[in-house]
Amino acid sequence: MTDEQALRGLYDELVRCMIFKDVKTLDGLMTEDAVLIHMTGLRQTKADYLKGIADGTFNYYSAQTDSVEVTVSGDSARLIGRSRISAAVYGGGRHTWRLQMDSQCIREDGRWKLQITRASTY
Repeated sequence: MTDEQALRGLYDELVRCMIFKDVKTLDGLMTEDAVLIHMTGLRQTKADYLKGIADGTFNYYSAQTDSVEVTVSGDSARLIGRSRISAAVYGGGRHTWRLQMDSQCIREDGRWKLQITRASTY
C-alpha cells in the first residue's frame, strides 16, 4: 500500500469512526497530542473531542466524501478531506455540512496518524 492510499484510508476510517462513535479506534488514529481546531476557532484536545463524540455533544449520522487530497513529505503529510456530513452538534438540530478537514499527519511507529486538524466549510 502506498502512503497516499494509507492516508486516504485514514480519512475514510476517521469519518467512519465519527459516524459510529467508535472512540476506541478513533483514539488510535490520532497522536497523543492531537488537536482539533473547530471552524469557530475553538482548539480542542484529543481527549475532549473523543469525550464529545461519546457523550453526544457531536453526533455524526452520514457522510458523502467529495474529495481527498494528499501531499506526502517524508514522515509528515497533509490530508485534506471534503465531505458532506449530516450532523447535530452542541445540541443544535441536524444539518448537512460541507465539512473540510485539513489535517497535518505524521508517521508514528510505521502508521499514519492525525496530529492537527482544522475544520472549516467549503
